[in-house]
Amino acid sequence: MFKHILVPVDGSSTARQAIGKAIAIAEAFQSEVTVIYVIDPYAFTGVGTDFSYGQAEYLSAATAEANEAITAAKQAFADHGITVTGSVVEGHAIYRGILDTAGSINADLIVMGSHGRRGLEKLVLGSVTAQVLSHAHLPVLVVRD
Repeated sequence: MFKHILVPVDGSSTARQAIGKAIAIAEAFQSEVTVIYVIDPYAFTGVGTDFSYGQAEYLSAATAEANEAITAAKQAFADHGITVTGSVVEGHAIYRGILDTAGSINADLIVMGSHGRRGLEKLVLGSVTAQVLSHAHLPVLVVRD
């Protein structure tokens, strides 16, 4: 039923739980799996020049974090004998990077964690998961923490 599953990761506990669900689905349907970590390369747009953490340092740290999360996810799939590809994707809007990747790899399911942002942070930042759900044209399985 599901031939290609996309699993966006960010190193969080909900992302790890989503990996577990994706493993079960991939085993059941013998699905191909792609793991991605989306980095916003323009995270400092509009922040100002007085910000103490520079663009180069941010990209370096974000890339290291992304590679660590992808490596851990790939290992979890490999431990279950599932072949998985993984990559770091850049996108100004994280949800758009997820959906663009889903389209480019012809994914027929996205499995991702719900990060449970609340209050003002949710109003200001929005929820990546909510935006994926709002704009996706394919099934999305949201795994709660």
